[in-house]
Amino acid sequence: MSNTSTKAAVAFATAAIAAGALAGCSSDTAPGASDTPTGAGSDAPAAGGTFTLWDPYPDRDDQSTWAQAINACADELGITIERNSGNTGDTVKDLTTAASNLPDIAMVDNPKVSTLADAGLLTTAAENGLDTSSIQENILTAGEIDGEVYGVPVGANTLGLYYNPTVLEDAGVEIASVTDWESLTAAIQQVVDAGHKGITFSAVGTEEGSFQFLPWFWGSDADLTALDSEQSVAALTLWTDWVADGLAPQSVLTNTQGTSWDEFLTGDFGFAENGSWFQGAADENGYEVIQIPAMDGGAAPAPTGGEFMTLPIQEDESRYATSAQIVECLANGDSGATALGYVAPTAEGASAQAAADTAGANEFWVQAVADAKPRTADNLGIKYPIISEQLYTAIQVALSGGSSPEDALATAQSEAASKLG
Repeated sequence: MSNTSTKAAVAFATAAIAAGALAGCSSDTAPGASDTPTGAGSDAPAAGGTFTLWDPYPDRDDQSTWAQAINACADELGITIERNSGNTGDTVKDLTTAASNLPDIAMVDNPKVSTLADAGLLTTAAENGLDTSSIQENILTAGEIDGEVYGVPVGANTLGLYYNPTVLEDAGVEIASVTDWESLTAAIQQVVDAGHKGITFSAVGTEEGSFQFLPWFWGSDADLTALDSEQSVAALTLWTDWVADGLAPQSVLTNTQGTSWDEFLTGDFGFAENGSWFQGAADENGYEVIQIPAMDGGAAPAPTGGEFMTLPIQEDESRYATSAQIVECLANGDSGATALGYVAPTAEGASAQAAADTAGANEFWVQAVADAKPRTADNLGIKYPIISEQLYTAIQVALSGGSSPEDALATAQSEAASKLG
């Protein structure tokens, strides 16, 4: 792509994001990896030189296992990788203002891939030569639009239902009895009746709130295109009833996933919904975890979290071949994912993690990620952020008592439909 095209794409993206007008969709079918463009491809030798990688992990310094994984790939390919870390919330803004100085590799939260792709800032696997054939499909589709893949995940995480065995034992609760919403609510009530606290989670008015609500939403068989459905109302009613009945604290309205976990670490709660990234802390405290139950039994689909490694457009298209090799080095196997506490995106890498009983990527979490679902699935693409905003707003209104779950979700559906046109 020419430098003129690059600037035009960036100008379009900046204007579109400012206007809040970006829209798109994703496909359910993973593409093949055989369409390799001339001059690109993962089989081409590394070209040497310096390549830039932006990641959202400023807390991981040059001595971290993540930095070591990057350096190992650089050594393997005989190149230098310059790493620049920033706040994940600034990724879209930073990329759209980078103009002709875009990084070779940009790591972005998976729901934002479609936004950047729709803006014309990212190359496809067919253009850059990325081999996506070994990536598990349910993880890969988060970065897919209209049959084209725009990068690959470094790994994935998801949510589970942690519990404190000491509290449950004191309350006389057998975890095996928790199989659906009715039995879970009964177990929480039993815990509270025994003098403990019930369940904590994050219902904060941000994407974190939507992320934590989705297992219950999908577990009711609700669809994100119909926020006011009977199933959706049932899911939100479950949460509002828990708060109203004292089974969950009012603090869930402001809890992030981190502060919710801090509540659970007090040892007072029987249950906590939270992510695989807390497995190490759970092990230290003797906590256990099960998959979140669906309304009528079985495991509810939880959302996948984690970042995609994308290749932004470059004036010098010959750089794509080596950039693709860097991405494949970090994605294939489990080195990059393990360094970040993620489940590896390949079946082989995930199996290796399970065998090693890696915290955050042990046998339980490997299965949970395999059962998980991308937030942009169901052909939503960049419609998802608009829907999510209305969803977490409805959650806040209902849990605070501002309106009933039915009314809050009816408003959410109306607002989403209006914004999506």
